Amino acid sequence: MAIIHHYATAFERECSEGDLRSSIPAAFATGAAPTTGSRFVFINTAELIAALRDEGFRPTEVLQSRSRRSNAGYARHMLRFRHIRDSVTLVDAIPELILINAHDGTSAYQLRSGLYRPICTNGMMTELGDFGLIRIPHRGDIVTNVVEGARHISHGFADLGRVVEQMARRELTRAEQLRFAENAALIRYCNGRAAPYPAETLLKPRRPDDVGPDLWHVYNVVHEHLMTGGDAGRTASGRNITSRRINEIRENVRINTTLWQLAMEMIRS
Repeated sequence: MAIIHHYATAFERECSEGDLRSSIPAAFATGAAPTTGSRFVFINTAELIAALRDEGFRPTEVLQSRSRRSNAGYARHMLRFRHIRDSVTLVDAIPELILINAHDGTSAYQLRSGLYRPICTNGMMTELGDFGLIRIPHRGDIVTNVVEGARHISHGFADLGRVVEQMARRELTRAEQLRFAENAALIRYCNGRAAPYPAETLLKPRRPDDVGPDLWHVYNVVHEHLMTGGDAGRTASGRNITSRRINEIRENVRINTTLWQLAMEMIRS
């Protein structure tokens, strides 16, 4: 897997074409995997990147998964885009557009809303109402559909901003923070697996800017622990381990979206 982080000014960072070609070769595939059926319509992701560039969106971070069903030329890949002409910030985060695609039949095009928080360079995904996720099947005028979907999601950033502000105003008691961390650990370590560390580990800020009892700060602290790993723990058999970064796209999406929904439940409680 490959992931790119550019630590320039948040609204200036952009993946070059060289970055994209070396890190997500599937985006430049010239056809679908031989295993796809006759009804599968192939559209080169590179065409979508060019169309989104014309709309002012620039790729800022990319990730490609290893594929067991096909080689790297067709595998699932994810791109995060930022609109360079809209320097919108939501508390201390920046709205993004996320595109997920595959050329081996394992995934339809997906457009999602996301947040990028420069303090921890940790991208977050969101699902709100009907604008947070748009699935686009491999048929019809896909490029037009993707551009229209991108516009639809970006028009909803104002709604996303209001939710982030609610999170920043919602102060959590220590008991609520622990409950949030415990539920977050269950999201990360599912299918009966036990977390290798106590839930309190997820509440430890990694920098002074992350200290705070409000839901926004707690959410971001927990999110970074879950997604970037690096926490020492012990398995059920007593073996010392360190939690790993989440690099697989499907797992990245699952944890991101489920954790966001957990935060939305905390707002309503």
